[in-house]
Amino acid sequence: MEPIEKKIIDYLAEGPQSFKDLVRSFEIGKEDRDRFKKVVKVMVAEGALIKTRGGRFGLPSKMNLTTGRLSCHPDGFGFVKPEEGGADVYVNARRLSGAMHGDTVAARIEGIKSGGRREGSVLRIIKRAHKTVVGRFEKARGVGILTPSDEKLLYQVIIPKEEFGNAADGQIVIAEITRWPARNLAPMGRVVEVIGNPDDPDVEAEVILKKYGLPHRFPADVLHEVLSVPSSVSQAEIAGRTDLRTRTTVTIDGETAKDFDDAVSIERTTHGYRLWVSIADVSHYVREGTAIDSEAYARGTSVYFPDRAIPMLPEALSNGICSLNPQVERLTMTAELEFDAKGSVVGKSFYESVIKSAERMTYTNVKKLIRGEDAEIEKRYSRILPDIKIMAELAKKLTERRMEAGSIDFDLPEPQIIIDLKGNVEDIVRSERNEAHKLIEEFMLAANKAVAGEFSSRSYPFVYRVHEEPDADSIHDFAEFASSFGLHFKDGLGPLGFQQVLKAVEGRPEEKLINQVLLRSMKQAVYSEENVGHFGLAFKDYTHFTSPIRRYPDLVVHRLLKLLIHGKYTAEARERMESALPPVCGHTSARERKAMEAEREIADLKKTQFMSDKVGEAFEGLISGVTSFGVFVELKDYFVEGLVHVSTLLDDYYIFDEKRHSLIGERKKRVFRLGDAVSVKVTRADVERRRIDLVLDEAFADKPRKQGGQRPRESGGRGSKRKR
Repeated sequence: MEPIEKKIIDYLAEGPQSFKDLVRSFEIGKEDRDRFKKVVKVMVAEGALIKTRGGRFGLPSKMNLTTGRLSCHPDGFGFVKPEEGGADVYVNARRLSGAMHGDTVAARIEGIKSGGRREGSVLRIIKRAHKTVVGRFEKARGVGILTPSDEKLLYQVIIPKEEFGNAADGQIVIAEITRWPARNLAPMGRVVEVIGNPDDPDVEAEVILKKYGLPHRFPADVLHEVLSVPSSVSQAEIAGRTDLRTRTTVTIDGETAKDFDDAVSIERTTHGYRLWVSIADVSHYVREGTAIDSEAYARGTSVYFPDRAIPMLPEALSNGICSLNPQVERLTMTAELEFDAKGSVVGKSFYESVIKSAERMTYTNVKKLIRGEDAEIEKRYSRILPDIKIMAELAKKLTERRMEAGSIDFDLPEPQIIIDLKGNVEDIVRSERNEAHKLIEEFMLAANKAVAGEFSSRSYPFVYRVHEEPDADSIHDFAEFASSFGLHFKDGLGPLGFQQVLKAVEGRPEEKLINQVLLRSMKQAVYSEENVGHFGLAFKDYTHFTSPIRRYPDLVVHRLLKLLIHGKYTAEARERMESALPPVCGHTSARERKAMEAEREIADLKKTQFMSDKVGEAFEGLISGVTSFGVFVELKDYFVEGLVHVSTLLDDYYIFDEKRHSLIGERKKRVFRLGDAVSVKVTRADVERRRIDLVLDEAFADKPRKQGGQRPRESGGRGSKRKR
C-alpha cells in the first residue's frame, strides 16, 4: 500500500471525515487536489473506504461493514467473502439489493446466528463483475428473456424488442447489461453477439469460454508485437551466457505436447550426481510493459481442454522461439543442482544459458528405456540411454527423500478424454502416470524448491507457491474417519502422519476412498508473497519456476532470479517488489482457479455429451461423493460421474452423516458410503446443465448393507477436490 493511502486509513480510524476535512488535514495544495481526489476515489472503488450518504468517508470495519466478493448459490442466496479474511457473511435473497455473483460489495453485518454464522445485507455494490451475460434467448410477450447459462447469475435479463439484434428464439447469445438489477427490478440488456444453437457441441464449449472470461484470440497490439519475435537465436543473444549446447540435454513430455519449456541433463559425479534443469528463458522475449506481457498477465495461465488449448502466450513464442525444440539453439535459465549419493542437495547455482536439445522424448518411450522392455527403442536412443538410467536412479532417491520428510503423494487416477477427428468424444480412459512422469516431476520439484530456498534465505520479496495446513476441524474429521478403517496416526497429524496413513492403505479396497477424503480435507495451494511453506509437499520453501510458457508466476520468478543473478535486486528494487508482488499473487491465484473451474466444466460437458446416447444403459460404479441430496457415482468404465438423487431412494428416509461420508436409512439402516460399489442406470444426460442423472439398478436395491452403532446426525455439504 502506498504511504498516502496508509495515512488516510490511519487518519480515518479516528472517525469519518468529509473530503474537505481530508484536504485540510493533509495540507493538500490546489495543484495536488485533483490527484488526491483520484486517490480517494480509487480507495472507495476498491472498497478500502466507504462514502456515506452524507458525503463523509470512513473505514468499513469501523462502520459494522465488510467488503468482499459475493458468491451466489443457484437457490437464491449468497455469501460475502471478506477481503480482510474471516468468516463469510450469509446474505438471503431479499437482501442482495441487486448485487450479482462475483460483484465486490459492502455488506452490513446484522446478526450472528447459532453456530457462529454471520448474516447481513448488501449495502452497496462497489464493483460489478459482469458487463455482459451469456445465456439462452427466448421471446415472450413482445420482449426477450435471457436466462443466464451460469446458474449463479440469479437474474433473468429483459431484452427490449428493439435490442434483439439477429437473435432467434432459443439461441445462445451474449447480452450487454444496460440496466443493472435492483431491489424488485430486473436487469435489462441488448444482444451484442449470437453464439449459436444450444444443441451444437461447439456452442456449448464457447459458452463456457465466455462464462469464465477466457479470451481465445489475441488483441491486435499483441499480434503486432509478435511480428518482431525472432524465429532463431542470434550470436549476440548467446554472448555472456553459460554454453550447455555440448551437453546431452533432453525434453520429456506427452505425445501430443507442442510447447516444451523444460529440459534436463545429468552426470554421475564422484560423490553423487549433478543435474541441470534448463527452463525456457521466456523473460528474454516477454519484457515488462509490452502488450504481450500485459495480455499474459491478464490471462495468468494457459488453459487446457480435451480438444483445444488457450495459451497464455502467442504461438510464435509458446511453440516457437521459447519452445525447447530438438536440434535447435534455445535461450534458457538453468538451475544446476549437485546431489550426494543419497539424493540430498549439496550445491546449487543459477544462471542464464543456451542449450541444444538432443532429443524430444515422450513419457512412453522413456518408460520403456527405464524398464528395458523394448530393444528397438533402446537401440534408437542408445546415445542417451545411460543418462536416462542415471536420471531414473536419482529420481528414485529424490522420491525416497521426499517421502521420508512427509511429502503427501496423491496417486488418484485422472480421466483422459479422447476426441476423434470430428471433435466428438470417442472414449474416456484412465490417464497414465508412469516412472517417466515421476522422474520429471521430481526434477521440477527439486528445481522449484532450490530457487525458492535461494530467495527465502535472503528474505527478499518473492512469489512463493504455498499450501497452508488444513483446518484443525478438517484434520480431526479425517483422523476420525480413517480410524473407522483401523488407520491411525503414529507420527502426529502433520504431513508425515498423513503420508503414512496413505501408505498403510495401499492395495486395500478403500485406498481410493481414503485418498479422496484426505484430498478434500486439504486447502488449495496458491501464490503468495508470504512464505508459509507447502504442507502437502512438506517443503519449507517452494515456488513455480519451471513453466514460464504457461504460467505467469513462473515468468515473474524468472525476472526476480535475473535481478538476483546480476546483482540488481537492490534495496530500491526490493521496496518496489514489496508493493508489486501481492497483487500479482492474488491475480494469478484467481486466474488459476478460473482456469481449473473452466477445465472442470468443459470436461463435464464432454462427459455429458459422451453419455447422451447411453440413457437406459446400466453400469457398475463406485460412490464418489455423498451429500444431503444424494450420492455421486463414478462409473467404472468411463470415469464419468452422475447423481443418484435422494428422491429416487424410495425405501426409507435417509440421513446424511457428513463425518462418515454416508447416507443412512432412518428405519432400515441401509448405508450408502463413499467408496461403496453400486450398480446404476443412466436416466438423463443434461448437456446444457452438464449433469448426468442416475438411479440405482434394482439388482443392487435388493441387497441393502447394514450398519450398527451410534445413530448419525445430519449435517452439511460436499467437499471439493483440490490441486497442489
